[in-house]
Amino acid sequence: QVQLVESGGGSVQAGGSLRLSCATSGRAFSNFAMGWFRQAPGKPREFIARISRTGISTRYADSAAGRFTISRDNAKNTVYLQMNSLKPEDTAVYYCAVPSGPVTNGDAPSEYVYWGQGTQVTVSS
Repeated sequence: QVQLVESGGGSVQAGGSLRLSCATSGRAFSNFAMGWFRQAPGKPREFIARISRTGISTRYADSAAGRFTISRDNAKNTVYLQMNSLKPEDTAVYYCAVPSGPVTNGDAPSEYVYWGQGTQVTVSS
């Protein structure tokens, strides 16, 4: 069992930045990849980024590439999502997640078994 707790969401104006954190417990953090997803009202859950166990390999959705950075601190059992140049269309609830096993792309919600409760990000124009 893995517990995940997101934090760092809030309200910002377009062009601003936020840094999301996801603290984990319950399993050896360095043993698994991590992913960030988001879900806006009325829309399906959307892949944002994922990072490998070691942090060496990352993958981003086109909507996040160049603006968002995923990172992890295995000593702190925490994964981060630095979000810059935020746009109103980035408004959503953001979730971190742990996959059920090894992932290749890791961009499908169905690959993930543990989810946090989510943190709201609101970007105003």
